[in-house]
Amino acid sequence: MVKQCCIAGDIGGSNVRVALVADDFSILRKLKEPSGADTLSVLIRLIGEIRNTAPADYEVCGTGLAVAGVVDKATGAVLRSPNIQKMSGLDLGGEISNKFGIPVIIENDANAAAFGERVAGAGRDFENFVMLTLGTGIGGGIVMGGRLLPVAAEIGHATINSSGPLCGCGNPGCLESYASARAIIGNAVKELEKDSDSMMKQLHNGNTYKISAEDIYNAALEGDTIARTLLKDAGRSLGIGIASIINILSPQAVILTGGLIGAWNIYVETAIAEASKRAFPELFERVKIIPSLLGDNAGAIGMAALVFEKNKQHRTRKTDR
Repeated sequence: MVKQCCIAGDIGGSNVRVALVADDFSILRKLKEPSGADTLSVLIRLIGEIRNTAPADYEVCGTGLAVAGVVDKATGAVLRSPNIQKMSGLDLGGEISNKFGIPVIIENDANAAAFGERVAGAGRDFENFVMLTLGTGIGGGIVMGGRLLPVAAEIGHATINSSGPLCGCGNPGCLESYASARAIIGNAVKELEKDSDSMMKQLHNGNTYKISAEDIYNAALEGDTIARTLLKDAGRSLGIGIASIINILSPQAVILTGGLIGAWNIYVETAIAEASKRAFPELFERVKIIPSLLGDNAGAIGMAALVFEKNKQHRTRKTDR
């Protein structure tokens, strides 16, 4: 019997991932490259490389693409992508479908990751949870009643300070402008351009513009005061966002994923402490704040699940006729 698999892409502000995912959500093969200046070209190259690698006993039944930004699922267009500007306004579904002659569905990347955790990860035990992706930007996905809510869930662009710095989306004071990796790195650069005493000044031959979030975390572990302050400040801002999520949606869990959860013991623990002060105690004590189980694979698995679900619905409609 021929089994099914699909091509699942996850397009973020830093990296493009493309995977071949089986119908049991196992990953048969995956590729990853930096997004680069021409993210679409990177995506097309990776899809081209992976599409013909399906094992002989598998049939490729479709393609799902998760994109950082606001998408129109009906048309396959990316309406706005603050962290991948060249994607904004792009008919991504049409571009890929025309290039490869395959059906394509698209979804917001954090929504896809949330659904991935629901079907195969940390969300399996919860009917209601919110997923936060903590990386270059901050994304959100909401699962209620076991189903992915069909909403934008752009939690990273919730305003936490009306007079704050201008975000890439054009709005001042977004959560993303305070708590994302891009914000932490930007604040580190500003500090190091001052006459600050920090071991981070010695990194990358003194080129502060090459500093990464991982560099900042490693410096914090070594006791660097500036690095620890940067992560704790970002964590407090994240905690404000998490408290608002808890007060509005009262989820069973808030699941965190993305590169920044590697700094759990400083950044995330500070966020949890801040959220505990701001959320209603009756709601906070019932929510679990936990890391994802699928990590970088959540988006691809989520998109695969959406493709398989759509195909099943299509087959059911044909049978009912």
